[in-house]
Amino acid sequence: MRGTRRAFILSIVAVVSLAGLAVQTTGPHGKGVVKWVSTEWLQDHLKEPNLLILDAQPNVHDYFAEHIPGAVYFSEGLLRDSDQGMPAKYVPAQAIEMELRRIGLNNDTPVVVYTAKGKFSGTGEGLAQTMVAYSLARFGHQNIYVLNGGLDKWTGEKRPVSQEFPKVKEGTFRASVQEEYFISLDQVKKLKDQSNVILLDARPAKFYEGQGPWIKPGHIPGAVNLPWRSLMADDNPTLLKPDAEITQILQEHKITPDKTIICSCGTGREATNEFLLFKWYLGYPNVKLYEGSFTEWSAYPDDPTVTGPNPK
Repeated sequence: MRGTRRAFILSIVAVVSLAGLAVQTTGPHGKGVVKWVSTEWLQDHLKEPNLLILDAQPNVHDYFAEHIPGAVYFSEGLLRDSDQGMPAKYVPAQAIEMELRRIGLNNDTPVVVYTAKGKFSGTGEGLAQTMVAYSLARFGHQNIYVLNGGLDKWTGEKRPVSQEFPKVKEGTFRASVQEEYFISLDQVKKLKDQSNVILLDARPAKFYEGQGPWIKPGHIPGAVNLPWRSLMADDNPTLLKPDAEITQILQEHKITPDKTIICSCGTGREATNEFLLFKWYLGYPNVKLYEGSFTEWSAYPDDPTVTGPNPK
């Protein structure tokens, strides 16, 4: 009875928290390492000398064509490569430390991350900004902002853009991997079937239910499908849906803050969208990212998978 009452109270707290966020129109949303800011907020802070704006558009030519004034280009491809044959593994801290210094990052530098669909290449699906934001937090940065709506919202509002490259002084960032944010394959196996744990799969339903590019079809047994795109505006994959709509989606999936939330997907990239949402936008107390996700799970012959729309 106590557990049921506690779950109910936590659910009410989550809804009230969302309602509180909804009344903030321009200021940063969320609490902790990562926050969301509006286009209006960013324009008001463009000339702050210590603010670093990272452009994570899908192709460097998109950056050439247009970017927010003062933004430095950063390719998310620098974040991961193969490790002993396993693809999409994060590079060592020493490697990313060098890259982040080159773009002018210090440990105390506030950073705004944005991306776009890409007017030049048209290849972006919007995930680069949560992927880069999560990665900065993963490697120990503590002051990160995500531009809600990205460059597409910015340009749609006729805000200023540039083709000039900023002058950047090399930074002094020191990386420190925050291991409490993510969990291993063995930990997922240990936790995923516990009653107070919900394992999410952020991939599109067609991959969750059937055959994708992986060696095995389907999903991890017990994983609940919550496509990351369902949480974003229909016409803009970098813009969160209104808080009330997010609340309804979470209620439909029975996702409550009293549970440990494990976010997964194909390679751990789509899951960054949901990890950031649950951990810092909603403030859920127990959120983990399974970085290896279905790529790692399906690589081992003994790991079973399930096809179809049901978790098991």
